[in-house]
Amino acid sequence: MWAIFSGTVLTIEVAIVAVVFGAILGIVVALGRISHNKVANAVTWFYVWFFRGTPLLLQLFIVYFAVPIIYLNATGSTFVIDPMFCAFVTFSLNSTAYMAEIIRAAIESIPEGQMEAAKALGMSYHQAMRKIIIPQTFKRLVAPLGNELIMLLKDTSLVSTIALFDVLRTVKTMASSTGNWIYYLYAAAIYLFLTTILQVIFDKLETRFGAYERR
Repeated sequence: MWAIFSGTVLTIEVAIVAVVFGAILGIVVALGRISHNKVANAVTWFYVWFFRGTPLLLQLFIVYFAVPIIYLNATGSTFVIDPMFCAFVTFSLNSTAYMAEIIRAAIESIPEGQMEAAKALGMSYHQAMRKIIIPQTFKRLVAPLGNELIMLLKDTSLVSTIALFDVLRTVKTMASSTGNWIYYLYAAAIYLFLTTILQVIFDKLETRFGAYERR
């Protein structure tokens, strides 16, 4: 049971780190996607295109296996990437691409008149985004962000391919060594418990942020 608990903690850690960094970097990428600067727009478009268009497992392999080989070929020196650090980096980069599109869509859903009104009041573009536009996107962001966090939580099972013992790999090892299939039910119960908590939290947040729209 302690091993299962440790695997659950690892699963939660990877998901939380990925969604936090994904949200922060996602704002930057989203602003680049809607920017009139052609270079920023092209770079962020390519970033989103690559990370949304390739499997997360492949991205994990590139960071964990390919990067050390590239470094070896370039410098003649070897280094080993810590599996946990690799998981944090890969999941964060992947999450950033999805978060960016979620945030971009939320921002673009706000009527253009809001920006024009803010500028008429003497606000700069950045002030208008920070004080007028972005606060109005919160309700639109809650449900997609909740879905993204739930997907990340389940996708953390992929870290087993780089020698990390998340909850799924832990129960799989136990089931294989004991011949008892009941361990798989433990994993299912844990995933269902965690995703249910997230669903309840984000449902309440959506209700709270949407309160002004019902008035």
